[in-house]
Amino acid sequence: MTRNNETFFSEFLLLGLSIPPAYQHLFYVLFLAMYLTTVLGNLLIIVLVRLDSHLHTPMYLFLSNLSFSDLCFSSVTMSKLLQNMQRQIPSISFEGCLTQLYFYMFFGDMENFLLVVMAYDRYVAICSPLHYTSIMSPKLCACLLLPLWMLTTFHALFHTLLTARLSFCENNVILHFFCDLSALLKLACSDTSVNELMIFITGGLTIIMPFLIIVISYAKIVSSIFKISSTQGIYKVFSTCGSHLSVVSLFYGTIFGLYLCPSGNNSPVKETTMAMMYTVVTPMLNPFIYSLRNRDIKKALQRVICNKKISL
Repeated sequence: MTRNNETFFSEFLLLGLSIPPAYQHLFYVLFLAMYLTTVLGNLLIIVLVRLDSHLHTPMYLFLSNLSFSDLCFSSVTMSKLLQNMQRQIPSISFEGCLTQLYFYMFFGDMENFLLVVMAYDRYVAICSPLHYTSIMSPKLCACLLLPLWMLTTFHALFHTLLTARLSFCENNVILHFFCDLSALLKLACSDTSVNELMIFITGGLTIIMPFLIIVISYAKIVSSIFKISSTQGIYKVFSTCGSHLSVVSLFYGTIFGLYLCPSGNNSPVKETTMAMMYTVVTPMLNPFIYSLRNRDIKKALQRVICNKKISL
């Protein structure tokens, strides 16, 4: 519609993936396979933690929450991407864009904070193994998880409402495959200084601070390793932290590689590729990292399968 000689758009075009028409079906099958792998892998961990009583511990409680967050985080972007790949015009409504932005930030923040909680859990398990059960009580686990859900809800809603007040009147083409906050700010024709200031302030609280807490936790874990004399004890420490450390490296590596670089150096191709890494590849790999390196998950899967066979 038109007002005061300016055009205001009711939808956006998501043109971040420049796939030649000849390869459109091939990439659709590839992305669909990756998405189904993500859903099945994370659902498997959630079901195993739910069914197997041996996994009813704080570590696997946090892991099941991480799997749920990964599943939803990938679904927020991949479901719309797969839908648009079947359409001639890859569009999304203004309301749909804001909804996608909210849930993208919500589950992205949730995964970020869960990695911090899991780092603390590993720190207690290694540095205070005799007091682990008393420290990581069900009450403390609830006190760790409930504020995370409240904080992520507020943070995502805050930025979504700030974005909703902006005007988009010159260009409706988003050079991305989903409604990323930075991509939307580039299209806005109204003042975005408040949005950018809030991103700078909250970014330090939601990304930098959690990462520093994880680094401090692992610094204390490494210092405790030097006090262990046996090789078997050192191997047990690395096996306990290896999976979590791998997930942390994948998640923060791609985010820092994209958002801590100067914006002028970030081409649309680089932004799309890096975003694909932490929204699609990382949630898909997390279940494999935890299942392949974790004996408890493997044993739980065997017990669940054996119990099903017996019941049948």
